[in-house]
Amino acid sequence: MSDCYHKYEGKKVSDPDDLFRGNVYICPMHQEVRKTGPGNCPECGMALEALTIKEETSNEYKDMMKRFIWASVFSLPLFILTMGDMLPGHPLTTLLLPSFRRFTELILSLPVCLWSAYPFYVRAVNSIKMKHLNMYTLIGLGVSITFIYSIIATITPELFPSSFREPDGHVAVYFEAATVIITLILLGQVLELRARNQTTSAIKALLGLAAKSARKIWPDGKEEDIPLENVTIGDRIRIRPGEKIPVDGKVIGGSGSVNESMLTGEPLPVMKSPGDHVFGASINEKGSLIIEARKVGSETLLSRIIQMVTEAGRSKAPVQKIADIIASYFVPSVIFISILTFIMWSIFGPEPRFIYALLNAIAVLIIACPCSLGLATPMSIMVASGKAAAIGILFRNAEAIERLQKVTTIVLDKTGTITEGKPRVTRIIPLNNSEENELIRLSASLENGSEHPFAEAIVREAKERKLKLSELTDFTSITGKGVIGVTEKKQIALGNKDLMKTICSDNTGFYQAEDMRKEGQTAIFLAIEKRLSGIIVISDPIKKSSITAIADLKALGLTIVMLTGDSKTTAHAVAAKAGIDSVIAEVLPEQKLIEVKKLQKKGSIIAMAGDGINDAPAIAQADVGIAMGTGTDVAMESAGLTLVKGDLNGIVKAIHLSKATMLNIKQNLFFAFFYNIIGIPIAAGLLFPFFGILLSPMIASAAMSLSSVSVISNSLRLRKQHI
Repeated sequence: MSDCYHKYEGKKVSDPDDLFRGNVYICPMHQEVRKTGPGNCPECGMALEALTIKEETSNEYKDMMKRFIWASVFSLPLFILTMGDMLPGHPLTTLLLPSFRRFTELILSLPVCLWSAYPFYVRAVNSIKMKHLNMYTLIGLGVSITFIYSIIATITPELFPSSFREPDGHVAVYFEAATVIITLILLGQVLELRARNQTTSAIKALLGLAAKSARKIWPDGKEEDIPLENVTIGDRIRIRPGEKIPVDGKVIGGSGSVNESMLTGEPLPVMKSPGDHVFGASINEKGSLIIEARKVGSETLLSRIIQMVTEAGRSKAPVQKIADIIASYFVPSVIFISILTFIMWSIFGPEPRFIYALLNAIAVLIIACPCSLGLATPMSIMVASGKAAAIGILFRNAEAIERLQKVTTIVLDKTGTITEGKPRVTRIIPLNNSEENELIRLSASLENGSEHPFAEAIVREAKERKLKLSELTDFTSITGKGVIGVTEKKQIALGNKDLMKTICSDNTGFYQAEDMRKEGQTAIFLAIEKRLSGIIVISDPIKKSSITAIADLKALGLTIVMLTGDSKTTAHAVAAKAGIDSVIAEVLPEQKLIEVKKLQKKGSIIAMAGDGINDAPAIAQADVGIAMGTGTDVAMESAGLTLVKGDLNGIVKAIHLSKATMLNIKQNLFFAFFYNIIGIPIAAGLLFPFFGILLSPMIASAAMSLSSVSVISNSLRLRKQHI
């Protein structure tokens, strides 16, 4: 990534570790603008923020706070000095000569208008150079015109005609207007930056979860605490009671009760024993564990959560495009209205007409700054992404948040999505004089090394029976049907009825298996030397949460469809228990993709939830792909939404959050548009002929700053949204 501006949408950082090095910067209003190192956005002039959410206070906030404090120190006496004429007896007027007082005002305004306002001038100039007029263009024009005019009026008042003079003959100066405008805008920037800092509080909380060190067990048995960054894959690590688990790994010794609530949102601890997986940042409450490190650094679940939440918070929702189009025409239109205001007041305004013309034109420039319009969507998305992460829901981007609330049909895989995904062998039916242990031993030899849940169940059963597995040769996997291999010089085939029909002539066991399927169990056939030799019955219980979640989804008016490669009988039995009416069964992985496309052609907006490699194509095709965090990395990479806990209740919560977020964005956009629609005519002096009301530039600057803060404050309400 070279040291220049990059524009792209929907792309990840090329190196995930960049998120931790913090060298990629992004514009909070224009997320397609990214740069290596700090700088300003060429689109809007705002300071770029590190793509990595950091725990410490941002440098921009510190800088703006310093400039605001100094601006306040000089603006307050200047304001008192200029307002002295309004005090009884006009004490300051009698004590100070008009010319001396004006030079005093000039001196007090210099630090504010030159140093405190310097970032605004730089961004205004850059906006003109880059031909991207923005809020800083308007601020820079308004303040600089006021300040320069006042300097000229102070030093060479004789240059001004009578139309610029007040009744006492002096040329009015507006140093206090320029300094107060700058001070109020800086106050708005400080409040805005502080509020934006709160939007990332959830991510900062995640950053603080990681352990700082790990207790490594060396090959000679010695133990040593080492920095977290020194842990490598394969290291053995001891986790004592009360300690944080430093990395993702697999338990290889001991047992313990692990609290994973910080990652999954599930408050109850989970018992872990050899063979179970554990995740970094979770806490070992009881017992002692020895784990083998499997994922470290940017590959751990916590790191991936931080990466996904950060990317989602910085991404741009489709609704933002409307605001971008309007903003592109808005600033030039405001400048035109400001010029028109000056002309109209110069011709038709009361004396001193040019003073009225100047002040009203500046008020239009200041009040119309489109900062609130640009922040309306990004702030809501950032808050929503952080809140979702806190309850175990990871949105990949803002588009997924927006699309989810439009979904009409939820398509669910069966194994690992509706069911627990931890199947067990519940029965073995020998055929043709076969023996139970021999069937399991040969089947496990064939499936050893496979990550399929059914394969793991068979291998686990063989290990529990302490059976010795044989070496395998000539292994072949037939997608959607089963596997074939050679062990002990025998051809072994393990799979469904379709595979057996191509291998065996005997089909007597098919009818026997049907009774098992009616109970929601899966029947797998085993053939030895092309002879049907047995049936292995596997049961995968339905998750307790699935039934309530499916009922809640149906209550939202959504259509629920089960899409599975399992047999029709088994699928319908599971669907009946789960409360699903529509079932599409016995489909191959590529057919899942086709079935999703068919539903989309009928006009359905699809959310597809799955956990396996075979679900990835359908997940990618769906309008919103949903991956179970307990599933494969491939499924998670294909999805726009990941449920860390692997619980369907997460879909219900995600839909509620999606709807709340889009409502919040619409409220923000309404506030921004309504504010400008009302504010610009008032600043231009539309009410003056009827009510004698004018809007001073100082009031305009206060209103402009507060409008941005109000939009962000409304976005922060999402943090307390009940879902």
